[in-house]
Parts: sequence; C-alpha cells; structure tokens
Amino acid sequence: MAEAFTWLLLSGMLMCGLLLHTGSKQEKDVDTKPNFIIILADDIGWGDLDANQPEEKANNTPYLNLMAEQGLRLTDFHSPASTCSPSRAAILTGRYGLRNGVTHNFAVGSVAGLPLSEVTLPQLLQKAGYYTAMIGKWHLGHNGPYSPTNRGFDYYFGIPYSNDMGCTDIPGYDLPQCLPCDTYGPQVMRFQRSVHAGCYSKVGLPLIENSSIVEQPLDLWTLTEQYKSAATRMIRNARERGQPYLLYLALAHMHVPLAPPPPQDATTTDRNLYSASLREMDNLVGAVKSAADETDKDNTLIWFTGDNGPWEQKCQYAGSVGPFKGKWQTSRGGGSAKRTTWEGGHRVPTVAYWPGRIPANTTSSALLSGMDIFPTLLSLARVTPPSDRRLDGIDATKVLLHGEEAAHEFLFHPNSGAAGRFGDLQTVRTGKHKAFYITGAAEACGGATGRQLLHDPLLIFNLEHDEAEKTPLEVQTPEYQAAAHKIARGREELLWDIATDESVSTADYSTDDSAAPCCDPGQAVCRCSTLG
Repeated sequence: MAEAFTWLLLSGMLMCGLLLHTGSKQEKDVDTKPNFIIILADDIGWGDLDANQPEEKANNTPYLNLMAEQGLRLTDFHSPASTCSPSRAAILTGRYGLRNGVTHNFAVGSVAGLPLSEVTLPQLLQKAGYYTAMIGKWHLGHNGPYSPTNRGFDYYFGIPYSNDMGCTDIPGYDLPQCLPCDTYGPQVMRFQRSVHAGCYSKVGLPLIENSSIVEQPLDLWTLTEQYKSAATRMIRNARERGQPYLLYLALAHMHVPLAPPPPQDATTTDRNLYSASLREMDNLVGAVKSAADETDKDNTLIWFTGDNGPWEQKCQYAGSVGPFKGKWQTSRGGGSAKRTTWEGGHRVPTVAYWPGRIPANTTSSALLSGMDIFPTLLSLARVTPPSDRRLDGIDATKVLLHGEEAAHEFLFHPNSGAAGRFGDLQTVRTGKHKAFYITGAAEACGGATGRQLLHDPLLIFNLEHDEAEKTPLEVQTPEYQAAAHKIARGREELLWDIATDESVSTADYSTDDSAAPCCDPGQAVCRCSTLG
C-alpha cells in the first residue's frame, strides 16, 4: 500500500513538473518577440532572381533560391515607388509619398529629408524594446535630425545616398564611365557633376558610421565585405544584448557603379560583370542568412525585396525585368522600368523566410507592396500602429504565415520621374487589371524617352493574359467598362482620403552647398579616413 502511494505521489509530482515546464515554455514563446531582417536590393529586376525564371538556368542567386525553397516567394510584390527615396520612405512609414511628403529623390546637398512629422518603423520597434540597426543606403536626409540614428536606428553604417552620388578613386562600372576623384586643390563646388553626365567629381562618396564620416571617398571594391562584416557581427551579438532586433540592410547592389570581384579570366563581358555583381549580392544575402540561422533560426524573419526595377538606361549594367517588358511603351520608344509605372519599374523579386512559421517552398500571387512591411512587422511584434495617421500598407501576416491570398483591392503606382508630376498616383492596379492615366518620358537604353501621353479614356491592360503590357483592352468591351468604373471609383476615394488626411507631411527639398557631407573641406574631394 505504501509503495503504491509513493508511486502515485511521484507520478503526480512528475506530471505537475511537466505541466509547469510546458506552461513556462508556452508563456516564453508568447512573450518572445521575433527578430526582423529586411534586405533591400537597389535597382534589381524581377527576373534577376533565378527562382522567378528557372527556365533561364542562370545560377546567379543560389542562396536566394535556397531561401525561396525554404520559405515563400511572392510573385506579385511591388515597390511603393519606382525610384530610391520615395520607395524607401514608403517602406519605413507604410504610406504613399503623397502622405509622407517624399515624392522624389533627395540630393547630395539636401538640407532636409523624410519629414520629422513622419513616424518610422524603427522608431516604433525601438520603443517596444528592439535593438535597431541599419547598414547600407539611407537616402532620406543626412543632416542633423534627418540622419538614421535620429530616425529610430541605434546603429548605422553605410552611404547616405546612392553609390553613384560621389566620386571614388577606383570607379566601378557605369554608363557613361565616370572618372576617378579629382586629386588636386582644396575641395570646392561640392556636388557639381563632371562633364560626364551623371558623374560627380568634386566630392568623394562618404562612408558613415552613426553620425561620423569614417572614409571619404570610400572604396567601392571593399564595400560588400564591410557590409557583410557589420551585418553578421550585429546578428551574432544579438544574444549578448538579450533583446529582439531589427536589421535593415539596404544594399548597394544592383545600383551602378557595379564593383564585382575581379574576373577570373580575360574573356569576361559586360553582361558577365552584371552577373558577377548579382552573385556577389547573393553571397552577402547567404552570409546574413547563415548568421541568422546560427543564432536564432526559429525566431527570425528575413524579408528580401527591392526598392524599384532595373535602371534600363544603363544598358548592359541593368537587370532583367523578366516577362514584364512594357511592350506598349517600348514599341513607341522610351523606357519601361525604373522611374516608370510599367510592371518592370515596380514589380520586384521578393522572398520571405522564417523556419517553422512560414511554410517552406511556397509561392503567393497576392498583390502586395513594400508599404506592407510596416504594418506586418508591427503586427508580428505585437506593436500597435500609431493612431494619429492613416496608413496605406496592409498587414500581410496571413499571407506570410497561413498561405492566404489577402491582398490590396487597389494598389496605386506614383510617378517617380517619368511623365507627370512627382508623386501623382497615375497608374492603378486592381486584381488582374491595370490602368494608366499617363505614360512616357522615361529614358531607355540608347537615350530614347518616348513622348508624354495623357490617356482619356484610360489605357487598361489585363495582366493575367498580357503580363508584357502589349495590347490594351478595347474601350467598348464590357471588361474594359467594368474595370474603368471600378478603378475610377477607387482612385477618387483614395485621393479624397489623402485630401482630408490631417497627418499629411510636406518634405523640404531645398539644397545648399554646405549641406553636402564633407570630412575635411581643406582636402581635395573632402578626403579623409579613420578606418584601419
């Protein structure tokens, strides 16, 4: 009897212990907030991701392909704009440029940046206990309160704008090819471009850590390794900090000038140089993924995407739009990628990876945008979005974690430097239909721009049957009439919503010579270096 009682007592104690352990683990799982890594490629084409075009057998992105096999590939994902600053502002605020104020790029001499009235994703996560770090291209204002460490990032290491907005001693590959930095006399006329269109010769490209210039001009050919080292170090130090983290890695790839590893043989062509840069980018992504997997694999979401499509006027140094060629436009002259609202300008390769949470080897055609990163990460971190402003992004958690096709009913594409006014929502997508109010005026490889055209009636394509945007719907068809009515209604509702939004911001785009980053004005091209 005593033995039976003892056995029952021990069994009860063991069961209680198991229940307590299970409850404690579940409570810990609920309390643990996920880590986030956003990797933003620059000027990358939808077709640059091998997994998007397996028939090409390119083998340029093996690590991203693996990430897609182990995660989710989003095939109808769009950058919020078709050029740098507006796209990045929308990603970090979850709002169109007409709301956040950023409708075109900031300059080397910009005195301001993303309006201070805007609330950024890192600011909200920082308040929620996250360690926030950014590595790479900022391009949302580099002076005083507009710099990354004043907009929610605990740590910053990178370039304040695009990697072609300053000279270097050994230039990368570009079209036209830029000259090395001037090496004579004190620095003057800081952001004057040289006689080579698009090239800067009077101010070195700066590398900044937190709020200090550590190298000017920086070395393009070692930049990838510096980014890789900083990113993997930050991830591996995460455990020691004992807090969740946000890492925003905004790559220099695939923006010109390209600076890939030296070719292995003398037969390398210009197109091989682009592929070499793509492989270098992919290796960097692979290193970041490996570091994350080694430290906190089951609790880290990695989200890879692009800021806009390829810069096609760079010809052999531009990426692939895949099947999204914008043939209606290209047949009439002019570009159909970066700066435009054709699919090639804003449909970007996108992969989300989170072992155990995002089902492996899945694909979604949900209509999503880079603006959705803001509300989705806040939702996953259990952080309430600010209630004093209207958002345009949607929470895509159900798409990522549960395979649902919850998507935008309407997605609007702003003018980003082609025809029309900056920021105007001149193209509308709903379901399989896409309508243009205005087209043209973007430069293609070879220099043709195509003339600006206003479309009344609208130019509407059925992307389900015409992903190349070659043949618009006939105006008199019922399909056209139904789509036109729906699109007009959706656009009017959004424009009214923005017009009545008291949280709309206005960006200051004024410039001043003294605003250009300069380490030592007494030296040619502001030259200095504190790196070992």
